[in-house]
Amino acid sequence: MDIQTTLSKTNAVGNLFLRLALAGVILPHGAQLLLGSFNGPGFTNAMSYFVEVEGLPSLVGFMVIFLQFFGSLFILFGFATRFMALGMAGLFVGMIVTSHLQYGFFMNWYGTQKGEGYEYHLLVIGMAMSLVLTGAGRLSLDALITRKLIPEHKIAYKRM
Repeated sequence: MDIQTTLSKTNAVGNLFLRLALAGVILPHGAQLLLGSFNGPGFTNAMSYFVEVEGLPSLVGFMVIFLQFFGSLFILFGFATRFMALGMAGLFVGMIVTSHLQYGFFMNWYGTQKGEGYEYHLLVIGMAMSLVLTGAGRLSLDALITRKLIPEHKIAYKRM
């Protein structure tokens, strides 16, 4: 293996770690919103908050919950990864614009400001956009489905 191949080749297995980290952080928040797990509000209370307090349309509130729970599961298993990651990035851009931009960049580590900044959201957006651009990687349902449906892709995945 030469240096050009080493430097230019995408390590498709590395995307597994992106997926695990992104889903591992967002899924518990989705479980709070949908199921009430981890002392979360549950679906009904979360929807009430999004619609009545935040003033979001019901469909948008539903999509927030859907993306954080089911989108995280899809990303975790590498299914429809690019689509779900794009949705996740869009969701977190929306969170910054509608709720967190006013509090500045930094998280509220010391309890000195009213709300949380957007630094965490930027990390999520960066991780999600990496998955949008590179895909789920070799160890994913996306790759498995692609190999089964389009046999010529078997060769491409073996080379990565």
